[in-house]
Amino acid sequence: MEFNTICVHGSSHSYDKTGSVSVPIFQTATFAHPGVGQSTGYDYSRVQNPTREYLEETMARLEQGKEALAFSSGMAAISAVMELFFPGDHIICSDDLYGGSHRLFHHINAKNGLSFTSVNTSYLEQIEAAIRPETKALFVETPTNPMMQVTDLRKTAELAHAHGLWLIVDNTFLTPYLQRPLTLGADIVVHSGTKYLGGHNDVLAGFAIANDPQICERLRFVYKNTGACLSPFDSWLLIRGIKTLPLRMDRQEQNAGKIAVWLTKQSKVRQVFYTGLTDHPHYALSKQQASGFGSMISFEVDSRETAERILNRVSLIHFAESLGGVETLITYPMLQTHAEIPAEEREAKGITDKLLRLSVGIEDAADLIADLDYALGQD
Repeated sequence: MEFNTICVHGSSHSYDKTGSVSVPIFQTATFAHPGVGQSTGYDYSRVQNPTREYLEETMARLEQGKEALAFSSGMAAISAVMELFFPGDHIICSDDLYGGSHRLFHHINAKNGLSFTSVNTSYLEQIEAAIRPETKALFVETPTNPMMQVTDLRKTAELAHAHGLWLIVDNTFLTPYLQRPLTLGADIVVHSGTKYLGGHNDVLAGFAIANDPQICERLRFVYKNTGACLSPFDSWLLIRGIKTLPLRMDRQEQNAGKIAVWLTKQSKVRQVFYTGLTDHPHYALSKQQASGFGSMISFEVDSRETAERILNRVSLIHFAESLGGVETLITYPMLQTHAEIPAEEREAKGITDKLLRLSVGIEDAADLIADLDYALGQD
C-alpha cells in the first residue's frame, strides 16, 4: 500500500462494528474482563488502548518498523529510549540538537550515570574518534535543529553497527513522508508528534519506532511501567492529523523553497540555512537519502536589532515556539529552544542573537513574504 493511502486508512485492524469512518475514541481507563482468566485483549489504558493501538500501528507502517509506541510528548519518547541504557553507558550525539534533548541528556540522564559526547555527526571521522569501549549508541538529528546539518544515515548506520552500537534518529523535521531512517539502517526512530505528524499545533505527542523485536519488547516494558502513554483523545487527534500529512508537507515545502530563495536576496540577511538551497553543503546528500527538504529554515541577520525588529513586527507569522503546524511560526533559538545551553557553547554552533528559525506553514507564500518584507523594512 502506498504512503498516502496508509496516512488516510491507517491500521488494517478494525476496532468497530458500526461502520464508523472515524476511528472511535475509547475514552476509558480500564476494561472489564468477561470472566476469570479471560480478557478482551485490553486491560488498562496505560498498557494499551484501542485508539492508541490504531495510531501506533499506523506509525509503524509509515516508518516501516515492526512496532511503534505513542507517548505523551516527544521528550517522553526520548526519555523512554534513554531508559534502555545503564549507568556507565556512553552515547555520542549530534552537537546541534533541540535544546530539550540537550537538557535531558546533560541534566537528567547524566545524573543517572549516562555520559554524552557531542560531535558534528555530518563527519564520520568525528563520530569514530569519539567511540569508546563503553559507547552504546549514536543519537542524531538530521537535519539538525536549528542549524540544518545533515548526517549520512547509511554510512553512520554502517559505522555504528561495525562497533556494535545502536543508531537512534530523531526524524521530527522530515517525518516518514520524506525520510525513513529504519530503511537506511537506523535501529530506533523518535519523533515529536506534536510537530508535523499532528500538524495543527493542538496536541502534544511523541513516538518511538523500532524493528528489532528485543528493542521493541524493552521499550514496551519501559512504556508500560513509566506511564507516559498518549491519551485516547490525543491519539485520535494524531490519527486525524496524519491523514493530511503528505498534503500539508508538500505545500509547506513549496512555500519554504520560495521563502528561502527570497531571504537569500535580502540585504539584511547574512546567511540562510535550508537544505533545499543548492549551495547548502549537504544538498546532494539530502536528495540522496530523503525525498524532500521539508519546511524548516534558519537564517542569520545582520544584527540583534534586526532580529528583534523582525520578531516585534511580524503579524501573520506568529512569534512562538514549536514547528510543523499549518501556521507559520518564527522562533528566536537563543531565547527559546536553546536558552539553557551555555552561551559560549551555543554561540560556537552559530546559535547567536542574530539567528532566527522559521517553520513554514501552508498559507500563501506571497503573504508570508510580504509579512517578512515588512518586518525587515525601515519605518
